[in-house]
Amino acid sequence: MSVGGMIGADPDQLSNLGATLSRQRDSVEAIVTTVAQSLSGTTWVGPARESFENEWTTSFRTVLTKLSEAFDLAGRDCVVRADELRRVMGLR
Repeated sequence: MSVGGMIGADPDQLSNLGATLSRQRDSVEAIVTTVAQSLSGTTWVGPARESFENEWTTSFRTVLTKLSEAFDLAGRDCVVRADELRRVMGLR
């Protein structure tokens, strides 16, 4: 991305973005934990529960896990790129 003729990134801003993205993993994992605990602690019997549990297990939780992993990977990638920029720029 080119902004005002600049190509690249500010290493500090990129590190901050990486940390922010990585922290989102915790948020997503908290959702998964909250739903799983709430579901297991709720008395609910019947086809609607079975349907929801099936969707939760086979779809929703899987997608949330992938999202969590993507946030973590993107966050780590930003931090690595920021470190490399600092090295190339002689800031280390």
